[in-house]
Amino acid sequence: MRAPTATTRGHGVRRELGVNTWVWVSPLTDERLAELAPRVRGWGFEVIELPVEAPGDWDPGFASEILAEHDLRASVVLVMGEGRELVATDAGTVASTQDYLRHVVDVAQVVGAPVIAGPAYASVGRTWRLTPDERRAAYAELREHLAPVVDHAASAGVRLGVEPLNRYETSLLNTVDQCLEALEGLPPEHCGIAFDVYHANIEEQDVPDAIRRAGDRIVHVQVCANDRGAPGADHLDWPGIIGALDDVGYAGPLVIESFTAENATIATAASIWRPLAVSQDAIATDGIEFLRRF
Repeated sequence: MRAPTATTRGHGVRRELGVNTWVWVSPLTDERLAELAPRVRGWGFEVIELPVEAPGDWDPGFASEILAEHDLRASVVLVMGEGRELVATDAGTVASTQDYLRHVVDVAQVVGAPVIAGPAYASVGRTWRLTPDERRAAYAELREHLAPVVDHAASAGVRLGVEPLNRYETSLLNTVDQCLEALEGLPPEHCGIAFDVYHANIEEQDVPDAIRRAGDRIVHVQVCANDRGAPGADHLDWPGIIGALDDVGYAGPLVIESFTAENATIATAASIWRPLAVSQDAIATDGIEFLRRF
């Protein structure tokens, strides 16, 4: 018998628990998904998060069958690698990035994921200095270039969650307040914030307060320790974080996101220089055991 995973607190908010396949593999393949899905479900997770690093890495139709077989739901993350830009770039790059994001929406629709999440504005690691006027102009440009992607997502019944990253990975959107400003005018029912506790721990002065400021604009939440290890093996204020999510009525999953050192590219991008737990499995199993307390 599987242990229950969804967590219910005093405000009546029921959340499922999930884990990103990046904990073990990058890029994801059909074979690795078929291997991971029964293990993830056996540990009690109800959601598995599927990264779309490049179209064709894995087959959404096959994934849908695997998820149904193991009673798993999906969330989907977009990947802003080199050459994927929506601001301060040429028109061709914007168009190809929009095409990629629309593809991720289509993948999410096939696997039944309600949200695609990630830094849908600039390639991870790209930083540049902006004056206040340049920042306002960049946000206006972002809204313009995100709008057709959001329209496509709306037609597919999928929401876009835009993720602020820490200062070492981007200079454009680091905080909830910046994200709210950048998304102003885009329909909140189709476009919101993907809140990642790891980045917020670096950039927000008060993580629970940042959650409350984001409010019902939060459409997806990723969790891990402050060092990218298992939630709970850290100094974070988890009762405060979970309580704030209750306060804003967030009812989506809490998804553990960490990374494997197996892939040198992603390990370098995420600055994974040492083991974050006794094993990659332990990041998932220790994390779910801790999150069940809430």
